[in-house]
Amino acid sequence: MNQPAPVYLDYNATTPVDPRVVEAALPFWAEWFGNPSSDHAYATVPRRALEEAREQVAEFAGAQADEVVFTASGSEANLLALRGAVAGSDAHLVVQATEHPSVLETARAMARLHGTRVTVLPVDHKGLVELVSLEAAVRIPSAKIVVSIMAANNETGALQPIPELAAIAHEHGALVHCDAAQACAKIPVDVSRLGVDLLTIVGHKMYAPRGAAALYVRRGVELEPVVYGGGQERGLRAGTENVALAVALGTAAQLAADVTAEGARLAGLRDSLHDRLAAALPGRVHVNGPARRLPNTLNVSIDGVRGHELLAACPELAASTGSACHSGVHSPSPVLTAMGVAPERALSAIRLSLGRLTGPSDVDVAVKALVRAA
Repeated sequence: MNQPAPVYLDYNATTPVDPRVVEAALPFWAEWFGNPSSDHAYATVPRRALEEAREQVAEFAGAQADEVVFTASGSEANLLALRGAVAGSDAHLVVQATEHPSVLETARAMARLHGTRVTVLPVDHKGLVELVSLEAAVRIPSAKIVVSIMAANNETGALQPIPELAAIAHEHGALVHCDAAQACAKIPVDVSRLGVDLLTIVGHKMYAPRGAAALYVRRGVELEPVVYGGGQERGLRAGTENVALAVALGTAAQLAADVTAEGARLAGLRDSLHDRLAAALPGRVHVNGPARRLPNTLNVSIDGVRGHELLAACPELAASTGSACHSGVHSPSPVLTAMGVAPERALSAIRLSLGRLTGPSDVDVAVKALVRAA
């Protein structure tokens, strides 16, 4: 007898592709295969679809269509934003300690290869950047300052005060990049409200396929390309566009335009999950991260059990830990470590992230499995 599929509570890692996204994209892998840059009839429909997708992504982010550059991943979008902004200049790159590795490793590479000055801002026990630490960093004299701070943390769901941070950075002439991969389709994302110059959007975090992403580039911001060639995507990302993936991202963006009601639903399920775990395991369940966080994200440590061992004992549940495993030895999550979480508590952490297909019955399964295994 086949076992039922595990309950999926790992939406921050990747989302299933929405069937409506598949339906919209499928014709561009088969019937409408033409190169959108060609001058004949086979290019007409793909070219129109590409620009419609660009408009959909722009509307989702509160931008203009000519400010959207399609990329193949969020990591590539982050690379274009950071390397593109600081290449060839006396630059100072300011990031924060709990950024995604694609930002932190790009910063390290720029320092190693180009001598770029890099400042890594600490976070407090909630995982938040303090305004005063950014103020001190952007006061350091430099020909160009680029600040990169994510909207929402992938492990804890912590929401950074981006509008306030951006205002401080702009007072000192800095460009501001925001990796909004985790925020998209979970909370409203609007570049004007956030006050950023560059913003990363990632499809597989919002029910589109992997390989579909975009970078918002505010009009007037000049970047060095990271892929050179035929001049596609405003010359910033050469290579024949993957129209199917652009359509997928555009459709996903359109479907996620109003996230308020869904956010409230997910927050209710998340809080129910936490409350029931805390009631069943009194005194042992500790939330990692601030109260103001993504509505779908619950990062908890359960005293007395390592996170990887707990999830291994719950085959009916698919979720994540923040720990890294090297040759069988687990180390605490860098994110929780940067927040000052003690190693033992950090090793006990699990991340439960809910999504569009999560319902009350999934919470029931997760609670029973975790309580039994803990």
